Amino acid sequence: MAAFFRLVIILWTLVRYRLDQIVPAAQLPWHVRLLLLPCKLWPAPKLNRGERLRHALEDLGPIFIKFGQLLSTRPDVIPADIVLELNRLQDKVPPFDSALFRRLLETALDAPVATTFKSYEEEPLASASVAQVHGATLHSGEKVVIKIIRPGIERIIEKDVRLLYVLARMVERYSIDGKRLRPVEVVEDYRTTIFDELDLQREAANASQLRRNFLHSPLLYVPEIYWDYTRSHVLVMERIEGIPVNDVPALLDQGTDMKALAERGVEIFFKQVFEHNFFHADMHPGNIFVAQENPKYPRYIAVDMAIVGSLTREDQYYLARNMLAMFRRDYRQVAELHVQSGWVPEHTRVEELEAAVRTVCEPIFEKPLKDISFGQVLMSLFRTARRFDMEVQPQLVLLQKTLLNIEGLGRQLYPDLDLWSTAHPFLERWLKNHFNLKTVWADFKRYGPEWLEKFPMVPQLILSGLQQSQNLGDVAPQLRNIKTELEHQRKQITRSRRRAGVGLLAILGAAIVAWPALDAHLAVRHLDMQSIPTQSWGLLALGAVLLLFRK
Repeated sequence: MAAFFRLVIILWTLVRYRLDQIVPAAQLPWHVRLLLLPCKLWPAPKLNRGERLRHALEDLGPIFIKFGQLLSTRPDVIPADIVLELNRLQDKVPPFDSALFRRLLETALDAPVATTFKSYEEEPLASASVAQVHGATLHSGEKVVIKIIRPGIERIIEKDVRLLYVLARMVERYSIDGKRLRPVEVVEDYRTTIFDELDLQREAANASQLRRNFLHSPLLYVPEIYWDYTRSHVLVMERIEGIPVNDVPALLDQGTDMKALAERGVEIFFKQVFEHNFFHADMHPGNIFVAQENPKYPRYIAVDMAIVGSLTREDQYYLARNMLAMFRRDYRQVAELHVQSGWVPEHTRVEELEAAVRTVCEPIFEKPLKDISFGQVLMSLFRTARRFDMEVQPQLVLLQKTLLNIEGLGRQLYPDLDLWSTAHPFLERWLKNHFNLKTVWADFKRYGPEWLEKFPMVPQLILSGLQQSQNLGDVAPQLRNIKTELEHQRKQITRSRRRAGVGLLAILGAAIVAWPALDAHLAVRHLDMQSIPTQSWGLLALGAVLLLFRK
């Protein structure tokens, strides 16, 4: 029953903000439009569609806020105006009880706070959607922050994710654009991402790796992790002092070289992606600070490494060459690289892809370089490739989102930032180093023992492969029969699911129509069955019949 009421509250929020208008009615099947008719009883708020979605997610609580943040990382499937609005979602939520925080800390460390810490701050420094942070000092004198996962958050997330799956499957099945937007895949990404964020040892390991990559670097500082006090739900990390990167007045007051600061941000990004192949994928302003020691040579400070990304060696190589080909407006090479990399099917006609890329990119490149968004060009390129059946590349989407964040931040700090002039020589240098003898020798030393170990097995592997090919030829007719039968079964399952889906929509429509009575029930804890509208009972009966006789 609790899950039903939670679903009704979600539906009511969607109706109140008229989120049905986000997808044009013409793109929906007639039966879905019919079930959404009750939504028209409520006037649309005087907000654009991105603002409506943002406010709805904020009203639904921290789990949906996190989901909105994940949606903002998918500009490949979410329209740009909605992504822009979702980027404004904040992690500020009411803190949970400080006494409970202390008890959780003492339980995790199996020791009283006074034994572990010289001093401890009862008031939280920050409160986010899945965790809370307090300050403390170790007995050795180091100032630290303590991060603890909100108690019971896993159960809440699991319940809400199940409901999100239901809504995503409905959108995928009944919206014309459903399959292209891949809502179920987005929810799966969200589930993986948010449960990864709940493992603070994973975040600590990411931070430790990033710190090692930039140790003694003048570009980026990553706080130290105190592993003796870190657990799966508790993280203890060095406390840093710095200016929030979006506090431009404070940066100007201390005489920060804003041009150098913006360019160093771009350099950090390319170093992470191409030299280290390990990049901080959540570099929004809330996670980035600027050290105060040397304003003329500013140094970034990064926190919250729960989300990181990396590329395969092949993706690194093809991405670098794609970027350089775009610099040179060599659209033929861009198209060829997409085919060679496997990002688009090998049967793609290179000439058609080349023409499509030229159509998108040529108007952009007519502007001065400093006015061109590198991230937007990359996003346009991937969208164009999607027309040629390019599959979603999660690692490239994460990188694209990070690049958009970095570029947007750099332009905010220094509006005349020319990202191209910083990126071009870096990519040229990286490709040159990628193919020199030193790199080849390093690869041989790393993989040589494995190659030598497997070399004696090569003849046997070749013979086994030839034998398997012959066996496959013998069973080809049987496979064709199995394929025919599976296709028949698939069509039957599809018909059954379609009828079940319509039944479920009818039940959800009944819940929407019955909302005033349910709302009264929530207020007075007494539900008068006669107060539920007749049409609600009709929709409920229709849904039950369709579910029972869905075959």
